[in-house]
Amino acid sequence: MNFGRVSVLASNVFREVVRDRILYIIVFYALILAAALLLLPKFAASTEDKMFLDFGLAAMSLFSLIVAISVGTALINKEIEKRTVLVLIAKPLSRSELIVGKYFGFLAVLAVLIAAMTLIYLGFLQFRNIPLPIASIVIAVVFLFLQSSLITAVALTLGVFTNSLLATALTFAVYLIGNVTKDILQLNRLSSNSSIERITQALYLVLPDLSRLDLKNEAVYGLAALPDTMSLILNVGYGLMYIILLLVIAIFLFSRREF
Repeated sequence: MNFGRVSVLASNVFREVVRDRILYIIVFYALILAAALLLLPKFAASTEDKMFLDFGLAAMSLFSLIVAISVGTALINKEIEKRTVLVLIAKPLSRSELIVGKYFGFLAVLAVLIAAMTLIYLGFLQFRNIPLPIASIVIAVVFLFLQSSLITAVALTLGVFTNSLLATALTFAVYLIGNVTKDILQLNRLSSNSSIERITQALYLVLPDLSRLDLKNEAVYGLAALPDTMSLILNVGYGLMYIILLLVIAIFLFSRREF
């Protein structure tokens, strides 16, 4: 793999996604937080600070998810549907370089988007004089980026072999199931139905456990609620392992496609 060609492709993807005005979401996020800052005191005067902390992180997670799924599924699928993939693979660019370049180019956009929303979020907290659990917020945001990177890898992989609409629906399903598989597994262990338990165990083993990368609630209640350092490191390794595995699968499927 030629990393020079990968970096050139990644920079082109970054510029292309930015030109699509995807970063206007940053402005929308700021407007949403401003509206929440005005409205929350009317509904929860005594707990508005905690609610705003929670709302800001939840909105950041939602916008990151929308961008990761909508853009991630189109990274390769758009080139296939428009037949521009024929031009790309005709150049001295391998199919694995195309997958990796597209992925990391979009990750750069995702990093800029999440970093900008984080700065806006912290600015609103400072303006409202809400106590800043800064360390726990930063850790939660880092894990949010990791979770969004994993969802992007899922979206890209599904977009390699199916159309954009189906890939979007399947990626969203993976996100929903990935956040509840641990809870379903624990509930089914209490039941006597062994077949259902096997199905949920299979889902838990195959699909990523996204709850391990979700630290929003822990961030709201400060550092004391965060997992220990070793657990955080293991969860980072868990997320990276799934991302690498998904990229390998995407490269394998893409290399076997005929155009």
